[in-house]
Amino acid sequence: MQQHGPNELQGPIRGTAAWWRGMEAQPEHLDDGTPIQSPSTKKPRKTRKDARPMRQDLVDRVRKEIADGTYDTEEKWETALELLLERLDCNE
Repeated sequence: MQQHGPNELQGPIRGTAAWWRGMEAQPEHLDDGTPIQSPSTKKPRKTRKDARPMRQDLVDRVRKEIADGTYDTEEKWETALELLLERLDCNE
């Protein structure tokens, strides 16, 4: 039998048929008093102020290379394999 700790599962959520269709306000707490944290009640994530804008020219170039079949080159594969082997050697 699987045993879950007090913070691993939430529920059960009870509501009327109208609540499930979104016609009534959501309950704020579960039957045991635990606050409900659903996607609709969570605050939106803040964006970083110093986030750089997307480089559309780079995105377009990479998409074109992938479509043309020229994005993966022998040199890129060899570099990736070398880095992978270095990481595996460091973990021994």
